[in-house]
Amino acid sequence: MANEAKPCPCDIGDRMEYGGLGQEVQIEHTKAYLVKPSNASDKAIIVIQDIYGWQLPNTRYMADMLAANGYIAVCPDFYVGKEPWSPSHDWSKFEEWLENKKPTNINKELDAVLRFLKEQCGAKHVGAVGFCWGGVATHYLALQYPEVKAGVSVYGIVREREDRYELKSPTLFIFGEKDHVIPLDQVSVLEAKLKEKCTVDYQVKIFPGQTHGFVHRKREDINPAERPSIQEARTDMLNWLNKYM
Repeated sequence: MANEAKPCPCDIGDRMEYGGLGQEVQIEHTKAYLVKPSNASDKAIIVIQDIYGWQLPNTRYMADMLAANGYIAVCPDFYVGKEPWSPSHDWSKFEEWLENKKPTNINKELDAVLRFLKEQCGAKHVGAVGFCWGGVATHYLALQYPEVKAGVSVYGIVREREDRYELKSPTLFIFGEKDHVIPLDQVSVLEAKLKEKCTVDYQVKIFPGQTHGFVHRKREDINPAERPSIQEARTDMLNWLNKYM
């Protein structure tokens, strides 16, 4: 691993066999992927998985990218050993699968991770980045955990809470214009309600022509035309974290 090139926000291919630069660790009752920057840091990012789970190479690559930019990055198994979704699964069973994996029911895991980062990693500033399922979870953290100083929710919205617009920490929301999972009308409502009710900094950004999953699924090698949007979104993510942490 020592000789492996470190990732940068702009140079990521669609290599599902990517092994990662970090290591798997046990954090109380669950496991996590942990990667540290080359220089000591007291800033940490909780990277929250999509429906395909904490071991998805694409998500681990994003954690490595954050570490290459100076952050301790940890990607916990928020499903706590339960089977993640798979592209081969029957989508008609998705709601049933989701029933015991709610992105707003992660307090036990999040508390354990915060203890780990503080006590074992020396983290004094913590942020969160999440994708899809993890984007919803990141929005949830912004409502419930003011000690999480900054959040980047990538294609995810909390829909069922009354207080969902009352953010406690600065949050960047990233969406794709052609995301069939989160239509633009839902994004427009989010933006309007945040403007009305939110008292901390936030930004809602829509990327023209992009679909669900564009930021972290490494499609720039499949369609070079998408590379600028992917680069821009990742740069926005880093700039947001750098600003508020």
